[in-house]
Amino acid sequence: MSGGDLLTLITVFALAVFVGFEVISKVPSILHTPLMSGTNAIHGVVLVGSMIVLGQAHGTLQITLGFVAVVLATLNVVGGFVVTDRMLEMFKGRQPRPGEGTPASTRTEEHP
Repeated sequence: MSGGDLLTLITVFALAVFVGFEVISKVPSILHTPLMSGTNAIHGVVLVGSMIVLGQAHGTLQITLGFVAVVLATLNVVGGFVVTDRMLEMFKGRQPRPGEGTPASTRTEEHP
C-alpha cells in the first residue's frame, strides 16, 4: 500500500466520523429508539457476516481477526439491545408504589 492510498483511507475515515457525528447529533430524541432498532438489525447482519468469514478462515491471523470480529459484533448487538431497552423504559408511565393505592380516577365509590 502506498502512502497516497493510506492518506486516502485516513481521509475517508475522518470524513465518515465527522458526517456520522453530525447526522446523529441532529436526530431528535423521540426518534432514537426506532433508529436503534434498525441499527440492531444491521449489527445482526454484521454478526452473521463475521461468523461466515470466521468459518472460512485459514491461518492464525485470519482466525484471530475473525474471532475478534465476532466478539465485537456480538458486543455491538447486545449493547444495542441494552440501550434500546433502557430508552423504552423512559417512555413507560410511573408505576404506583406499593401502599399508595390506586389513582383517584380509577377508584369506584360504593353508594349505600
